[in-house]
Amino acid sequence: MTAKLVVGLDGHSSGERALDYAQKLAGQIGACELLVVYIIEWSPYAFQTPEENEQRHKRREKEIASANERIIAPAVERLTKDGLSVRGIVRHGNVADALNEVALKENAEQIIVARASERSLSQRIFGSSTANLVMEASVPVTVVG
Repeated sequence: MTAKLVVGLDGHSSGERALDYAQKLAGQIGACELLVVYIIEWSPYAFQTPEENEQRHKRREKEIASANERIIAPAVERLTKDGLSVRGIVRHGNVADALNEVALKENAEQIIVARASERSLSQRIFGSSTANLVMEASVPVTVVG
């Protein structure tokens, strides 16, 4: 049976730390598939005209293509070159909710994310996506420092 690990990337060096840890862990596990995931923050709760909705759909498609090109493809290529089984996934939504949904849908054993090195004032006051994920996830979460 192949283990599945969800690796949440953020497009910054913190995501690279999560990827490094996941690669090391996958090497120790052996039969393992890494699901490299990037979530584009997006809320469906906006009231818009039909014209704005059409523009929003086009913008979402461009954001997905950009995230695949800039973040997911390089990570998948790097891990594949090292002989690992990897799939890339890009989604829109709340980061914590979407990572948990991917983990549940894929029957993943755990989610690996990194703590952001630079936190804004609002994150210190209201919490971060990582903190929300740890509190709400349906599978174990490993937070890399």
